[in-house]
Amino acid sequence: WERMVQQVPENINFPNEEEKILTLWKNLNCFKECLKQSKNRPRFNFYDGPPFATGLPHYGHILAGTIKDIVTRFAHQSGFHVDRRFGWDCHGLPVEYEIDKTLGIKGPEDVARMGIEAYNKECRGIVMRYAKEWEFSVTRLGRWIDFENDYKTLYPEFMESVWWVFKQLYDKGLVYRGVKVMPFSTACNTPLSNFESHQNYKDVQDPSVTVTFPLEEDPSVSLVAWTTTPWTLPSNLALCVNPDLQYVKLRGKYKATGKIYILMESRLVALYKSDGEYQILDRQVHKLLYLLAFGVFLDQKFPGIVLKGKKYKPLFEYFIQCKEQGAFTVVVDGYVKEEEGTGVVHQAPYFGADDYRVCMDFNIIQKDSVPVCPVDASGCFTAEVADFAGQYVKDADKHIIRWLKEKGRLIHSTTFQHSYPFCWRSDTPLIYKAVPSWFVRVEHMVEKLLENNAQCYWVPDFVREKRFGNWLRDARDWAISRNRYWGTPIPLWVSDDLEEVVCVGSMAELEELSGVKVTDLHRESIDQLSIPSRCGKGSLRRVPEVFDCWFESGSMPYAQVHYPFENRRELEDAFPADFIAEGIDQTRGWFYTLLVLSTALFGRPPFKNVIVNGLVLASDGQKMSKRKKNYPDPMHIVNSYGADALRLYLINSPVVRAENLRFKEEGVRDILKDVFLPWYNAYRFLVQNVQILQHKDEGREFLYNENTVKESNNIMDKWILSFTQSLIQFFKAEMA
Repeated sequence: WERMVQQVPENINFPNEEEKILTLWKNLNCFKECLKQSKNRPRFNFYDGPPFATGLPHYGHILAGTIKDIVTRFAHQSGFHVDRRFGWDCHGLPVEYEIDKTLGIKGPEDVARMGIEAYNKECRGIVMRYAKEWEFSVTRLGRWIDFENDYKTLYPEFMESVWWVFKQLYDKGLVYRGVKVMPFSTACNTPLSNFESHQNYKDVQDPSVTVTFPLEEDPSVSLVAWTTTPWTLPSNLALCVNPDLQYVKLRGKYKATGKIYILMESRLVALYKSDGEYQILDRQVHKLLYLLAFGVFLDQKFPGIVLKGKKYKPLFEYFIQCKEQGAFTVVVDGYVKEEEGTGVVHQAPYFGADDYRVCMDFNIIQKDSVPVCPVDASGCFTAEVADFAGQYVKDADKHIIRWLKEKGRLIHSTTFQHSYPFCWRSDTPLIYKAVPSWFVRVEHMVEKLLENNAQCYWVPDFVREKRFGNWLRDARDWAISRNRYWGTPIPLWVSDDLEEVVCVGSMAELEELSGVKVTDLHRESIDQLSIPSRCGKGSLRRVPEVFDCWFESGSMPYAQVHYPFENRRELEDAFPADFIAEGIDQTRGWFYTLLVLSTALFGRPPFKNVIVNGLVLASDGQKMSKRKKNYPDPMHIVNSYGADALRLYLINSPVVRAENLRFKEEGVRDILKDVFLPWYNAYRFLVQNVQILQHKDEGREFLYNENTVKESNNIMDKWILSFTQSLIQFFKAEMA
């Protein structure tokens, strides 16, 4: 009491007071001292999701960090030992994209010219670019976490554990190589996984064209198809209709050309505003024409199945050699809907998942085939579309629309607004493209994923069942390979014909098989190593791909402690984690990859409790953007109002219930005005009265001695003690 009952100034500067506390913590080495004192207590296990240090911390990091700090401090104060290690995501697209921008790298040829070693050296040079700023910001915000004993995904020990994880999956038969139509980032020149493509959708205006495909039997009759990706038309191999829905044949009344069109009856609105603009051709007038075209007599309406097998004239000649395999034919599938388009869907199997499946079903393309000439390895067409290379989709669209108009194949051209996926790293539109990749089987274990998810306690609980549960129910096999350079290399050594495959699970194993000492696992250190074939196939070489960086972060529980090469007992005793926390976007990121890998490896969930926060948006509801400068700098807020005010503003908002928060500076200011200053003034009032009492009764000392304390009969004293205990019990119950 004596020390507390100092005169309290009328005004207080909260940020300055926080700086004094931080200095006190530092001088006493409080965090490390707490860990030392608690080391023999029961463990409370916490995993910290690794951020990239290529950018500065933003409000999303501050929010998640505050939640983590609150829960782990409470666990420590409740009698547990809580290790809190900071982690860094060091590999992958975020790092490479920065280097590509800086060095003006446009594609694999540029990297080949400078060499992978030089390229990776550049990447290594920026991975910890903002590490000091991160440490300063996190510490200034009052968070206790261990930066000295951190983990980095580029440590050889971490990478070796990732290899071990992969080898377990490989030995269980969960790894395969296949060709699938996948989201492809043209800016980063690599395929992305299904969940990555769902992380950045935007509403965009795309071209919408309606195109004619004349039938071979009668070129005056055309099927009418609609597409929002004109740039894929050069790779058209088929047209698809719904076998069960009704189609019609009609002539436009105001078309002097006399052309006859076939489309879905319920989609006439796609071409005509009123039924006075067209005439449906009936059976009597066109009996002979139907007979010639279809080989059967038809009524005015007919199901799509009747069109199956009809041949049409291709738009372009690029794939004319595929005609022998059945290309440029009408196929049928139930995925064609009556909600949009014309009911006739253009099939570009190398640029659409449904197209690929349907064309495989009808043997137009072979399983695991990829585009052959005239499409080059990067998916670029020659001739008419010579300039097209993903990022030039809009140019290609314009070029093709002009060509269609000149050739008389364009009926209608407009724009169409829809939600479209963008690359989460480069913020450029994704394309869908058939790419050979390495996959981890996930679809077979959906039930087990759901079962393990049900064992986790989610805050808020609706995320478990709805957002995350729904995502798990539709889980797809995970594309884990990236056609990149700066990452953990996939440890598969293969023969030229891919028939012989050796999966390596450790540095020692690679040394034994190759006969070369291994100290680093990045591409520049191991790509040149070969393994002798056991089947007389010469030397086995490593496949060129690296792991998706989400595979590394999903392996973090094991790799951060170099399991199973070290700390075997510690990991097995500490698994699964008692607690993790990240943003709602991680339901399709880290939460997902943690669950997939722990289920595949051990059949168990990776964590017991998870808190999911919503997104922190700019005050106008838009995404926070450095370019738009639509939010205040976090350190400006801390220096103006204090970290406590910012932390309390964030955790006292709907954002901790997975809802979005529109960040407002005045909201932080209001915490000072409505919470901290009333608290401070109440305390000041108490101190003033203690001092008045001391002054009146000079002999009285305000020193607490628990040996002489007596139970008070004063009703206000009883109320204060009761209210305090009620608050503590309420707090414990709510934290639990």
